[in-house]
Amino acid sequence: MAQTAPVPPASPAPQAAPANEAASQQVQLTERQIQGLLAAQKPLADLFEKIPEDKRDEPDAKVQADLDKIARQFGFADYGELDAVGGNVNFILEGFDPQTKAFVGHETVLVREIAEVAKDKSIPARDRDAQLKEMRDALASIEPVKFPGNIALVTKYYDKLSEALNQ
Repeated sequence: MAQTAPVPPASPAPQAAPANEAASQQVQLTERQIQGLLAAQKPLADLFEKIPEDKRDEPDAKVQADLDKIARQFGFADYGELDAVGGNVNFILEGFDPQTKAFVGHETVLVREIAEVAKDKSIPARDRDAQLKEMRDALASIEPVKFPGNIALVTKYYDKLSEALNQ
């Protein structure tokens, strides 16, 4: 599947998981969570700008406390909850056709991507074959969306979420 951006820019723990991994951790989203996720993006981006890139994967206690504080300001128990919501939003966004802004499903998106890679002669044959194998393996392990209501919520906020999460 296409790689998605982490919830906050350059987050210390990117949660853009493959569809099958995200699907096993799906939660039912609420409108309040979506609004909180969107509102938290600016403060998170500001915080991450101050953190050296080599320190973002494993934040120290002060950074983690700052992340948790921001999350609580926007209605989350802690940064872990905010990050999980972001992972679920990214999972749903991966099933959208960016041209039509409609949810078409993860399988449809991946089949289209496979076709594009297969005909892209600018990719060396060996690399293209490896990419195609990886993509076909991912296609075989796609999990369904467990909470269809999440699709409706993400659709409602699609433009804002796409922009905020750099889709």
